[in-house]
Amino acid sequence: MKRAILLMNMGGPNNLDEVEMFLTNMFNDKRIIGAPKPIRSLIAKYITYKRKDEAKENYAHLGGKSPLVRHTQELIKKLESKITDASIHMVMRYTPPFAQEVLENLRDIDEFYAIPLYPHYSSTTTLSSYDDLYETFDKLRIKARVKTIDDYYSESHYIDSIVERIKESLDGEDPSEYELIFSAHGLPQRIIDKGDSYQKHIRANVYHARKALILEGIDFHNTHLAYQSRLGPLEWIRPYLEDKLKALKKRKVIIFPIAFTVDNSETEFELEIEFREKAEAMGFESYRVAKAPNSNPEFVKCLTNIYETMKLS
Repeated sequence: MKRAILLMNMGGPNNLDEVEMFLTNMFNDKRIIGAPKPIRSLIAKYITYKRKDEAKENYAHLGGKSPLVRHTQELIKKLESKITDASIHMVMRYTPPFAQEVLENLRDIDEFYAIPLYPHYSSTTTLSSYDDLYETFDKLRIKARVKTIDDYYSESHYIDSIVERIKESLDGEDPSEYELIFSAHGLPQRIIDKGDSYQKHIRANVYHARKALILEGIDFHNTHLAYQSRLGPLEWIRPYLEDKLKALKKRKVIIFPIAFTVDNSETEFELEIEFREKAEAMGFESYRVAKAPNSNPEFVKCLTNIYETMKLS
């Protein structure tokens, strides 16, 4: 029996030349913009044209590429030391490595285990990745068995990885002197109103993380949930991160990127650089961004456990 694990994620530009591809593919995704295909294509071209120069400038601050692929490669190395009965591959949605190029080399696999690096289910992330994966299986006429998982936001080792990252960021200081914000990637409110479970999963994830922090004796002045990365004129889910920062009583804050398991431009540029500037302008004494789980040993255990459980299903 030959097995392969596919770690699914949105991807990110591997160089500045891929920025346009990344934006075009993302905004051409029917799960992101629900307009009919010809209209969606025009919208994607317009948004890409408007955003590409600023996006390239942002990625230039990160060394000319997204950090997501590098962090995922490190995660795979750690997983390979724990999982010996399956090959492990990343499959990205909007930039290479795409599903087609990965699956072309895996035609001899009997069983695939697709694990999204999104702990919370959303039509815009998890379902979009699965759409792409199944379309590619059909296109390549691969008939192997495929096992999937929709969410794992309450998995104990995943929660432990969040606690560890927050403790690292706190660095032995008194948590009661700090506010903690769990910052999640936003979504347009209309997507939630249509029944998308993302916000419900994020709130449940925050509940489990808060509970785990309390059990560890880590008691922040207060903990909050906010949403980042909004785009365009639509109403997005609230509260917005900027508004939340303005409302905090303490002038010391730790941000944990709750929507991401792997650091990317939203964490290393938007949170680390853009929001740091805003926080400093608001007079914060200390502004810290905790790392995403990445290749933290607890997150490696989480994914290993998910795989072992999927094998039994």
